[in-house]
Order: sequence, then C-alpha cells, then structure tokens
Amino acid sequence: MRLVGTIPHPFLLISIFRNDGRVSVKLENEWYEQTYKLGDDERFPNIEAIHRFVDQHFLEEALNIFVQMHAARRGSLGRMTPDAPGQEMEEII
Repeated sequence: MRLVGTIPHPFLLISIFRNDGRVSVKLENEWYEQTYKLGDDERFPNIEAIHRFVDQHFLEEALNIFVQMHAARRGSLGRMTPDAPGQEMEEII
C-alpha cells in the first residue's frame, strides 16, 4: 500500500492510499481510525476526485462515527470496572 496524498483537516489525519489500483481513505484521530476502501472504482481516477468524495457531509458523518466509537470504548471499559464486592481482581503479587 502506497501513500499517494493527504487531505488537510484541523484535527484529523486523512491519508489516501493506492494498492494495485485500489484506493482507500484513512481518517485518524488520537485514539481511533476509520478506513474506507473505495476499490478500483472509475469514479476515483485521481486525487481531486477523492478530495470531492471527502466532502463536508462525509466528514460530519465520520466525526459522528468517531463519537460512537469513543462511547463504545468507554462503555466497554466501564463494564470491566469492578463495581460490586467480590468482583475485584485477585492480588497475585
């Protein structure tokens, strides 16, 4: 997979990759990442077309997904925290 470009954003790293003619767009923040595999679709012949794909609406939806990912992580971590007597972890040392 080869990095062929980036899309500027104030707090996301947005990278464009190409591998054997297939295109993917990766969005990353501090904790999470999303990758959108666009394949070898003829609608993405160049970087400019991919920039058009990553429009304001797309970015708003992706940011909402990051919020959902964070909520899922927090929820899972919260369920792992012992909250009743007898659920504490055994001290081994």
